[in-house]
Amino acid sequence: MNCSGGLVLRVVFMGTPGFAVPSLERLYSDGHDVAGVFTQPDKARNRGMKLSFSPVKEAAATHGTPVYQPSTLRGGEAAEMLRVLGCDIAVVVAYGKILPKEVLEIPPLGCVNVHGSLLPKYRGAAPIQWAVMNGEKETGVTSQYMGEEVDAGDILLSDKVQVGDDETAGELYERLSVLGAEVLSDTLKAISSGTAVRVPQDHSLASPAPMLSSGIRLIDWTETAHKIKCRVRGLNPKPSAVMDIGGVALKVFKAEPGDVITDGRSPGDMVYSGKHGIIVACADRDLVISEVQPPGGRRMPAADYVRGRKLGLVL
Repeated sequence: MNCSGGLVLRVVFMGTPGFAVPSLERLYSDGHDVAGVFTQPDKARNRGMKLSFSPVKEAAATHGTPVYQPSTLRGGEAAEMLRVLGCDIAVVVAYGKILPKEVLEIPPLGCVNVHGSLLPKYRGAAPIQWAVMNGEKETGVTSQYMGEEVDAGDILLSDKVQVGDDETAGELYERLSVLGAEVLSDTLKAISSGTAVRVPQDHSLASPAPMLSSGIRLIDWTETAHKIKCRVRGLNPKPSAVMDIGGVALKVFKAEPGDVITDGRSPGDMVYSGKHGIIVACADRDLVISEVQPPGGRRMPAADYVRGRKLGLVL
């Protein structure tokens, strides 16, 4: 049977966050047989510690697809699940677990991953955030055959996008999730029709995109204003950049380099707080902070936060 230019494939899908949902939905709309969905175990969240489902689990449930949530893919149990499902291929999109060799070897057509960067750049768990934090002007999505080394498999297809000067990681995340579904669709057409071309990665060009540590959130005022702006964009909406102001850990969601060159002030000196927001000296020029969120509060204009407060900056 034809399926959007290729053959219908029996697919096992592995994914967890919202980024993976458009790819899963594309499998259904392209007519593939989704035999089962693997996603991370349910987690207790918020004050009531109520169990919440992953976005992928919720999407699979609307289609009546069996969902599997093993705590580990090692030990043989997950591999046996795949054997019983009898899939042609496994598709992995932001699953959050490393596939061991015993799992990788089961699907006859292999395991294909959709990754949110132009590999070999930004291998790892947070490619979109790191691309924005590093001020990249271009990024994209890559499909690759999976191997035991994370994000190092042969490339199948990729597609590029331009990154906006003010675009946040959250906004780019949404765009790349949609692009990822397109790349996946074209990838499966090529594989099922026998026209897929494998291109080995140039490992010398690889760069890491590790999970975001808590330490990376705190703004370093000795950096340039542009670099700090990129950090704020790359950590927006979560985990968010943070500045310590008056002993309060204030989340920062929007900042812009100012026109005033730093002269006679030290990085971290507060220049101004008032109706124009919060202005802090950086390595090269002032940074104008215009949107913040105090602990336990809502996101708000920085001008609203500083109104009536006497603020001092603590590095």
